[in-house]
Amino acid sequence: MHNVIAAIPSPSFNTIGPFSIYGLCIALGVIAAVSLSQRRWTEVGGGEDDISAIAIWAVPAGVVGARIYHVITDWHRFEDESFWQIFNVRAGGLGIPGGMFLGVVAGMIVARARGISFPSVLDAIVPALPLAQAIGRWGNWFNQEVYGRPTDLPWGLEIDAAHRTGIPTEYQNMAENPTFHPTFLYESLWNLGLVGVIIWIDGKKIVPRGRLISVYMFGYGIARLWLETVRIDAATELAGVRVNIWMSIALIVGAGIVWFWPKKGDTSDDAVESDVLVE
Repeated sequence: MHNVIAAIPSPSFNTIGPFSIYGLCIALGVIAAVSLSQRRWTEVGGGEDDISAIAIWAVPAGVVGARIYHVITDWHRFEDESFWQIFNVRAGGLGIPGGMFLGVVAGMIVARARGISFPSVLDAIVPALPLAQAIGRWGNWFNQEVYGRPTDLPWGLEIDAAHRTGIPTEYQNMAENPTFHPTFLYESLWNLGLVGVIIWIDGKKIVPRGRLISVYMFGYGIARLWLETVRIDAATELAGVRVNIWMSIALIVGAGIVWFWPKKGDTSDDAVESDVLVE
């Protein structure tokens, strides 16, 4: 490694009093996402309380789904731990694909129970998903986790030796103090850009009602596919390939399926105004 003229330092703490900063970042992401969703939903005539009612169930379901996904795909991390560590989300470990899946399922159930058109409310919520991720990813910075290969770039991330476990041995024992790709930052910035792109596309009305989620799936899938080739943290592999690479490919393919899947009652590519609030 060459000496770098600048670097991003890692925080020396990851709690504020009894609170995990990782958890606080997730909470801030949820608050921002709910706020954006509420604004977008009321702009198309939705009820002010609809998003809150959905969030009450979708957010906890999302956290549970995210943890289940992490435990299943990174089970090797818990082999030498007590059973109760499975529930210790304070230390990190939430798998975004699982969280989004279970959160969307819960949201669909609540929307139908309230007589709300799920495709319409989903369109309102979609840009809030990458917004929540963009904010939540900063918790990884405080935990000094989810970083990539060593780099000489000026924005390389400093990682304490104590946080270099679970990465290839050659990176743990480097003679110099290496800096690493801040993949948490890459993903955060990409997701912020994705928020803007989704809102812009939605404003142009070029995506059929209920299919805006495909833009998010494709955009996030592409980003995660690349980031997984940069990350060096230990990960479960399937056929010699990181599981999250397979998941990224599945998201991209799934985006195409959602986009082209024929929908009952579709008469045009435009949203049907009479269906915005009630199925």
